[in-house]
Amino acid sequence: MKKTRILIATAILGVATFVAIAADHIDAPAVTGGTSDITDYFAFQGENTSNIAFVASVQGLLMPGDTGAAAFDEDVIIEFNIDNTGDNVEDLVIQAVARDGQMYIFGPVVPSQTGLNSTIATDANNQVTVDITPYGQDAIVASSNGIMAFAGPRDDPFFMDFNRYGAIIGGTETEFANPGTDTFAGTNVLSVVVEVPKSLIGGSGTINTWVESKRKQ
Repeated sequence: MKKTRILIATAILGVATFVAIAADHIDAPAVTGGTSDITDYFAFQGENTSNIAFVASVQGLLMPGDTGAAAFDEDVIIEFNIDNTGDNVEDLVIQAVARDGQMYIFGPVVPSQTGLNSTIATDANNQVTVDITPYGQDAIVASSNGIMAFAGPRDDPFFMDFNRYGAIIGGTETEFANPGTDTFAGTNVLSVVVEVPKSLIGGSGTINTWVESKRKQ
């Protein structure tokens, strides 16, 4: 699970250059090598400054052209959580579920339950369905009621020099090289992008946001 924080609000200029980022690749024992492993989470103001974009990526280290591996798991839900009251409990969720080559987006919507368990909000007023973009093709974007969505493989945006990091941890080096060597260069992730109007998020000043992947039980 990734947690981060983003400014929203009445003061649009206050969030104009703010970007929240969380990254974590294949190190959680319960999901390492699995289809529910979250690699990155981003939240930032959209090109339309009245919107916020939420981006979650899963299944890191996919090799280009490996179309067999680049597939969302239909038993996994990706859930964006939004706390707009400051109590660290989700007030709204955006859920992404893959089915038969499409990604179904539900929300923002008040969840029927909070915490570790979720029920898919199939009756949410806010819904978007988008075709999952195949590898190597132009991005397919769908929109409904001001909400836009994309799902598909993208180049891994995270930069990390793991060899140098290992050397620093091992005591043979004292600092990162400049420039370093990007361990993730040439690899892909599967990303879900949802851009929503700020008016659907609510709150003012600061909101908390985090993303979870949950497997069907």
